Order: sequence, then C-alpha cells, then structure tokens
Amino acid sequence: MRTDDRVVAYGGGWLDRAAALRGDPGWLAERLSDPASVVLPLWRDRCLVDSARAPVRRPAVDAVELLAAADGTVFLGLDAGRAVFAADLSGLDGDEACALADAAEAVDVRALVGGLEPAEAAVQAYAKGLLHWHRGQRFCGACGAATVAGPGGQTRSCAGSGCGRLLFPRIEPAVIMLVEAPGEPGRCLLARHRGAAEDSWSTLAGFVEIGESLEDAVRREVSEEAGVAVGEVTYQGSQAWPFPAGLMVGFRATAVSTRVRVDGDEVVEARWFTRAELRDRVAAGRPLGRIDSIDRHLLRSWLDGRG
Repeated sequence: MRTDDRVVAYGGGWLDRAAALRGDPGWLAERLSDPASVVLPLWRDRCLVDSARAPVRRPAVDAVELLAAADGTVFLGLDAGRAVFAADLSGLDGDEACALADAAEAVDVRALVGGLEPAEAAVQAYAKGLLHWHRGQRFCGACGAATVAGPGGQTRSCAGSGCGRLLFPRIEPAVIMLVEAPGEPGRCLLARHRGAAEDSWSTLAGFVEIGESLEDAVRREVSEEAGVAVGEVTYQGSQAWPFPAGLMVGFRATAVSTRVRVDGDEVVEARWFTRAELRDRVAAGRPLGRIDSIDRHLLRSWLDGRG
C-alpha cells in the first residue's frame, strides 16, 4: 500500500492551482498546445486506468480527439510548471470512453487509493469533484437558464437575460468524531450503522446544518444518533471528500456520561471500546476505519494515545 499514514487520504496534493492565471483564456489555450501539458480523462465520476490500474495521463497535444469529445475540460493546476487538465467523457458509453483514452477500464478513485501516492489520489479526487459539479450546475437555480463554464472551469455563469448569476463550486461540510468516555479506563464510542455488516463498527459522522458551528454539529449528531451528551470538542484535522462535494472535519469529543441510546434509524447499535479491545481487533485482522477516510486517523491517534 502506497498511502502514507501521515497524510490523510485525498490531502497533500502537489498542484499549484495558479489562481492568477487560470482565468486567462489565452494562457489556457497556450497550455493546451504545450507538449508538456497532460490531460486526465474521467468517465461518470470514475478514473480511466490502464491495465496496471494506473490512472491514464495523456499528453494534451495527443489528446485533440479526446478533448473534442469531452463534455467539458477543466484546468486543475501546474505540476512543476506543467499544466494538468481533466476531461469529462461522461457523454460517451463506457467502452467508447476507454477506447478514446487508451484505457483498460473505469474505476472509482476510492478503489484505487491504497495503490496511489497520496498526491496522485488527491489530484484524481479533485478532478472527480470538479467535473461532477459542472455536470450538476448546467442550469441556473435562480432563473432556470443555461449556465456556461468560465475559463479554466472554476466558475459557471448564467446565460439568462438579466440574470448573469456567477456560480462557484460548493463544499458540503460534515463532521466526523471520535467520542471518548469521561474518566478511566479510556474508552471510545463506536457505532454500527444500518446496513453495515455484523461486528462492523465506525465513528459517528454527519452533515453540518445551516446556522450551526462545527462544534454544535458534533454535539447534535452524537446526541441524535447515540443519545450521548458531549462536552468538550477538540479539532483534529480535515479531509477533502469530493464524493461528490464533501469536506470532512475531524474532532475528538468528550462525553458527559456513558449512557447510550441509539436512534434506531441511522445507528442500530453503539458501544464503548477500550484500547485493548481495539488492539485485539487489529490483531485479528479486523479493519480499523476505512483506508481512505479520516476516521482511520482519528482511531489510530486515539489508540496510540495521541491528541
């Protein structure tokens, strides 16, 4: 596995997003004709990969037909001065997209992340999220007119007469938290969510609602799903989560009491685990969080006594 445990998955991207240049159509046109520039083709939110399951990267000057067939092309940034673009082939069927990109198959980036360098996974996720946003913002939410992409693909604008609304990619923030019991022995709260396999446990998480701080969202979600009141809430880190547009914000929270009362809707069971119990689960080969999720970082940090 090439994922670095020191970097939360989908973080550590190497690209210079070149904000001062990406709105210049002339500069972008020059980059597309530069032999050093590359194009990452995607199809319906999936990476196009070769027979070794490595993401396809086509030289832009050799991708004229691919770019012409794309529903849209966005500029992602500069990699050591070399421009990186992403092209959306979602308008084609899967076989056509693979043939045009010289790819073997289309694969979700989450299925690839364990074999990618962290920065490569970050760029692929960035491309997926931005292209997904473009497909979902083809019409103005204010007047219903069509929207058009701005230079570089970082904005869209309404083409309706008298409107002209400017649209930017939106992020949907969510909180994810490791809840600790008060006092000794040290224990953390894990839950089994509806639809999860037996003996499958994870941290609690949920979307931030309008009018909430992140800390408020932590307390509400833990109370709603597990019936546990939370006091102190401490920030631990964040994670890009473009599936399709999330930002995961990680916290550690301290419960006021150990009484658990699950909602029976999203969460069907919740219980407290000691560090010894979690170490036994790891030794038995049971997963400790998802390989690509910040919950893995939260759990490992708690297990190691950090934070």
